[in-house]
Amino acid sequence: MDKRKIEESIFKILMRVATLSIVISLAVILISIIYKAIPVMNWGMISQTPQGGFYLGENGGVLNAILGSLYLATGATILALMLSFPIVFYINIYAKKGSWFVHTVRLCFDILWGIPSIVYGAFGFSIMILLGMRTSLFAGIIVIALVILPIIVRALDEVVRMIPQGLLDASYSLGATKTQTSVKIVTRQALPGLITAILIAFGRGIGDAAAVLFTTGYTDNVPTSLFDSAATLPLAIFFQLGSPVEAVQNRAFASALILTIIILSISILARYFSGKYNKFKV
Repeated sequence: MDKRKIEESIFKILMRVATLSIVISLAVILISIIYKAIPVMNWGMISQTPQGGFYLGENGGVLNAILGSLYLATGATILALMLSFPIVFYINIYAKKGSWFVHTVRLCFDILWGIPSIVYGAFGFSIMILLGMRTSLFAGIIVIALVILPIIVRALDEVVRMIPQGLLDASYSLGATKTQTSVKIVTRQALPGLITAILIAFGRGIGDAAAVLFTTGYTDNVPTSLFDSAATLPLAIFFQLGSPVEAVQNRAFASALILTIIILSISILARYFSGKYNKFKV
């Protein structure tokens, strides 16, 4: 038998084993969460705030954590998006392509992407102490925005770089400025990829616990102001699992199921828009 065919067969087997391992791991995680969450899952879990305290109280739900997570991730995504657009447009439209500056900016964001979120949390906590701030939704939004900013910038950067240069040149030849080209041409062509990047960043933000542990705080109440402390689902799971009350520990799996459903929904949407973008490229 040909040596190359043997190597190809071996690598096919390895790839199938790796794929099967991932699928089985995901199935085991989902089944274990659902199995432990179903007995304690009820309408009160998503419609009520904790009663008797999130650490010891056996009644109520995690409405405060659900809304807190959505407020936090939405605010951080919007803030990161506002910062991402000028950066991406500048390095792709205004700056000289292939320059050392552009390469340095991309390298910096690659490094920022790899920094653990707990480091961002520690940085945010240090700044809060310096400024005399207390834990709040506002502080959490800023820190999470820093965490997901590299994700949006690099993802959007790759999408914009795939837009044919001829399309931009055609816009310039018709008298459009670089700003008009960025807003009307680049944004429109990159929209499917942009939505995918936003959803991925939103999913990262809503599932992060380390970055908000010291900055957002935790409360049984739904935040009514940017300067109120806010609960999040990852922290709810963390605190509930650490409770000495078994009923509270069981409720942690209901919180995990809610968070998993949100993340899976975001992942499915991201795949959908990614598919639309791939069709556009073809």
